[in-house]
Amino acid sequence: MADDIERADQLQTSGRRLVLFGLLFLLLTGAGVYAVYHQFAGRNFEFDTQLLSPGLLLAVSALLLVYFASDALRLHYTLRTLGHTLPLRKIVRLVFINLFFSNITPMATGGGFAQIWYLTRHGVPVARATAATTIRTVLAVIFIFSATPVFLLTMQAVSGDLWSSRIITALAFFITAYLAFFLVLLFKTRWLIAPLSGIIAGLHRYHAINDCRHDRWQFKLRREMLRFSDSFGDYLKGERRYICLSVFFTATFLLSLFSFPALLMVGLGYDVNYLLTLGLLVVTTFIMYFSPTPGASGISEGVFGSFFQNMLTGNHLVLVTVAWRFLTIYLGMLVGLVVMHRELLKAHRRQE
Repeated sequence: MADDIERADQLQTSGRRLVLFGLLFLLLTGAGVYAVYHQFAGRNFEFDTQLLSPGLLLAVSALLLVYFASDALRLHYTLRTLGHTLPLRKIVRLVFINLFFSNITPMATGGGFAQIWYLTRHGVPVARATAATTIRTVLAVIFIFSATPVFLLTMQAVSGDLWSSRIITALAFFITAYLAFFLVLLFKTRWLIAPLSGIIAGLHRYHAINDCRHDRWQFKLRREMLRFSDSFGDYLKGERRYICLSVFFTATFLLSLFSFPALLMVGLGYDVNYLLTLGLLVVTTFIMYFSPTPGASGISEGVFGSFFQNMLTGNHLVLVTVAWRFLTIYLGMLVGLVVMHRELLKAHRRQE
């Protein structure tokens, strides 16, 4: 109970920081859209009513349903593999909370914290909640990071001067480093205890935390890291059908995520090479993983515009860029903001 109250307090007292991140998100998003308009669209923009055609709206609604449902189900079956079951309505709420926090905070750090806070409030132990959210992320990372080199080497659209040998080398380094970190996290969790413990000790040495908090954090670090290690082992030993379903819905989620631009382009009357657009979105998402801005705002729009400038006319490029981000990010963030506000109100009432 004390841990739940502490985590709730931390979320409530971070309101100002979230407001600042939110403003930064809006400013960078606007800058990214303007960069696409100015640099790649030839300062052309025109709203096309074809985006509002009943057929396209129906197709987009169906894809959104698959997108959000598969996102919920991939976490649901990861939790089932670990021996925990939450009602799907609560899992769906968590999907939108994650969309809000992971896109409002730099490097998506807030998403994991918010998910763990939410899961522990609904009876999932901290270590299991950490393992579930981390495993869900790792499954997506494996898909994206495995596919990125393939598309980088085979797509003519991203060949040439833009992707020099130095850039390819840098991307290869990031892929290796990112996967290595997650492999250590999953299979050699104990290796991380010493450096993390050293960070806490350093905070205490420079009087950033007091003696009581230092001792508590050191204890909780070792306890939760060991529990996390055991939890991942339990995942690998879990029911095969749940493991397979978690992998299947992860693939479904990513495929639906990467399909929005192709669907929008078809709705606007373009002859679309689906595999090419799929590959461009895989590479775009890979780059977004390393963006220091909240939700990759600004950078994602710029990268998308640069990749698709030869596939869309100038008057459609900004339109598709904004529509893609709205459907995959902005819409979920707005819902997540409402859901998170309600959850914080519930937590506040329980404390009174």
